[in-house]
Order: sequence, then C-alpha cells, then structure tokens
Amino acid sequence: MRIGVLTSGGDCPGLNAVIRSVVHRGVVDHGDEIIGFEDGWRGLLEGVHRPLTLDSVSGILAQGGTILGSSRVQPSHLRDGVERAKQHCADLGIDAVIPIGGEGTLKAAKLMSDAGLPVVGVPKTIDNDIACTDVTFGFDTAVSVATEALDRLKTTAESHQRVMVVEVMGRHTGWIALNAGMAAGAHAIIVPERPFHIDKLTEVVRERFDRQKKFAIVVCAEGAKPEPGTMPWEEGTKDMYGHERFTGIATQLSRELEHRLGKEARPVILGHTQRGGTPTAYDRVLATRFGWHAVEAAHKGAFGHITALQGTEIKLVPLGEAVAELKTVPAERYKEAETVI
Repeated sequence: MRIGVLTSGGDCPGLNAVIRSVVHRGVVDHGDEIIGFEDGWRGLLEGVHRPLTLDSVSGILAQGGTILGSSRVQPSHLRDGVERAKQHCADLGIDAVIPIGGEGTLKAAKLMSDAGLPVVGVPKTIDNDIACTDVTFGFDTAVSVATEALDRLKTTAESHQRVMVVEVMGRHTGWIALNAGMAAGAHAIIVPERPFHIDKLTEVVRERFDRQKKFAIVVCAEGAKPEPGTMPWEEGTKDMYGHERFTGIATQLSRELEHRLGKEARPVILGHTQRGGTPTAYDRVLATRFGWHAVEAAHKGAFGHITALQGTEIKLVPLGEAVAELKTVPAERYKEAETVI
C-alpha cells in the first residue's frame, strides 16, 4: 500500500511517536510506502508532501511537536478542497490517509471519508475530550507538566502568602484542570462544565487563610466561566476558525479575588508549555499503539474509523461516533475532588 500521513491542529506530545509507528509498521511489516503531507490538511489540499522512510523517523520517538508540521485550515477551505484532496491522492497513488488530530481534524476526516477518501483517523488532543476513547495521547504529558508547575508554585505562594490562580488548557472540558489539580492538592478547581460562583470561591479561599494557612492555589481551565452576573467578566470574540478568543480567566479571577480578600493574588498562565517537550512514557506507548493499529485498519480496509483506547484494548470506532459530541467531565468526578468549586 501507499499510505499518506498528516498531523493537524494544535501540536501535541506523542505526534512523532505515531508517525514513527506508522512508518515502522507499514514499511517493515507490510512493505508499504509512507508519504507525509506537510502542515496538516494544507499539505493534502496543496499536494505538498515528502517520503517518510525508516531514516526519516529515526530518533523521533521522544521528540515533541511534529516533524510534518501542522496548521489550521478554515472549514470552508476544507469543504471546497475535497475534490482537490481526492485528486492529489489519486495522482500519488495513495491507498489510505491517516490524519492525526483532535476534534476539528477528525471532523475534517469525516468530511473527506464521506466524500470517498480512504481514511483511518488517529485521535490526538491534550484536552482528552474526544469521545469513544478513554484517553488520548498528549493528555498524560500535559497533566504531568501542569502538576509539576503547581508543585513548584506552592513554595513561592507560601513564601509570599499569596493566592496563585493557575490557568491550564481546556477550551470546553476540564480534564487537565481536574487531574492536575487533584494530583497537586489544589485548593479549588474550576472547569468549563460547571460555571463557578465567585462568592462561593471567595469563601473557600478565605476560610483557608482563616485557618492560618499562608497560601492558596486555584486551578482553572482556560474555558471556565463564572455564573452569569456574579462578577465582572470580559467575554472574548471569535477567531477565523470559529474558536472563542479567551480573555484570560486567571487574570480576571486573580484581580477579583485580590479585591475581595485583601490578599495578593497572582495569575499564572501555563499556556503552550503543556503542549511542548518530551512526551511521557505512557503517551509514547499509547501513540505507538495507535499508529500500529491505524496501519492494520488500513490493510483491513476498515476506513471511516478512528483508533480508540477502550479499557486496555485498541478498538476501531466509526468517525461519526467520535465527533458526535465532546467527552466532558462527568458530575461524579467532581465528587472525587473535595475542593472542586
């Protein structure tokens, strides 16, 4: 077979591990040729590609980012470019396309699949919000990075008797905030699934200082918001891809807490540090397994599916099920974190 691979959307620890796995499984075990489309869907739409050999992927298992590059393409350009993508695949003799990406990438993959392109998707997102898979690679790394940052911030917060409001990634779901906050023993965790009330949050932090504790750590996902009308709140606009431009919950919330508590409150935005760097061992293994099974699915003709971790097994799930809804933090998980607001 001749298999095309692309990485799209935000970068993520483990992308290179998937690429390496696809090349090794395809070339060594099946005698395949692997073609890498550069800069995500843009490479497929414009026909920009390069061969991927065993030498091409040597030493990239522990490397962050993606050797193929990534980009975001407006949905209208994808819809208009379906026929061009099909023609490029035909010209190159591509038998299967393996796109690696998150919600937007997998929606584009379904669009291409519905138009007749032979697609096997691999789910990727540090937010862990893809339905039908228990975990996505990159999530474990992001939680580890955020947890280490929280551990470090505790010492400086205590030294200066401060409230630290730490903003982690999570546009629509609070998986990183919840897991990193629990792992680090944060004193309040705020997630998009559950709008917070500023009075309740203020009281939680105030009670901590009343108990002669010298600091407090509040973890919030970037997409979290207060209950409407409970505090001054600046809403963001939309970017060209339809994503909300967040105005910085850590900045707005630290300002409000400082005003209400009379304590120094500092915002800390971890941002893209959660995306970069070396993937954890768990993410390398999961990414490698996803790549292995994506190649096997292509050889079985199981197109229109994604690889998914369910329990300890890798299963194939229809693209339509994978993009039907986001996997949000369920209510019972709040109960497990006693300090969740």
